[in-house]
Amino acid sequence: MTLTTGKINQLLGITESYQAPARMLELMLDDEKRQKVFKDFSAAEHDLNYEWFLNYFQDEHAERKTKKQDFTPNSVSKLLTEMVGGGRCYYEVAAGTGSLLIKAWQKHREQAGVIQYDPRAYWYEAEELSDRTIPFLIFNMAIRGVNGVVLHGDSLTREFKNVYFIRNNTSDYMAFSEVIVMPKTNQMMADLDIRKWI
Repeated sequence: MTLTTGKINQLLGITESYQAPARMLELMLDDEKRQKVFKDFSAAEHDLNYEWFLNYFQDEHAERKTKKQDFTPNSVSKLLTEMVGGGRCYYEVAAGTGSLLIKAWQKHREQAGVIQYDPRAYWYEAEELSDRTIPFLIFNMAIRGVNGVVLHGDSLTREFKNVYFIRNNTSDYMAFSEVIVMPKTNQMMADLDIRKWI
């Protein structure tokens, strides 16, 4: 089943799609609300192997003229994932809502065997500039129970607004991840090659 715009808005508790990014970020940063919205979305759509928000985001939120945002179709995501090696670390700039990352996650689970897949053995690092896109990227990583980090800012200038640590500290391949806003420290700058905090 593909989630419709109406169903996504209903699950997020909003009436208009323009409200989605702010609402989703609010939900992602609240432990209790995040767990509930993940359960609600999982009940509405069971298949985690594709990017649920691709059409929703592209139709409602893409900044094609100002930021040249175009989104990777599932078929291209699958092809690119097959071309890239099967290591345990994943890194992507301009990650968008995470469609390529989701395909890499799916490949990791298939290679390990879904039941044997241990989220702690994999690391996903994603960078994204768009304020509207970040909440969807965080959602997509956390609902899939990955471990990694989302850097919100400019990959070229290395200037970032925030860093979100996405953590599943269990071996449970069905667990959701926590979302932790990391402190803007000099150590964080050194660890993640950040030149400046915005």
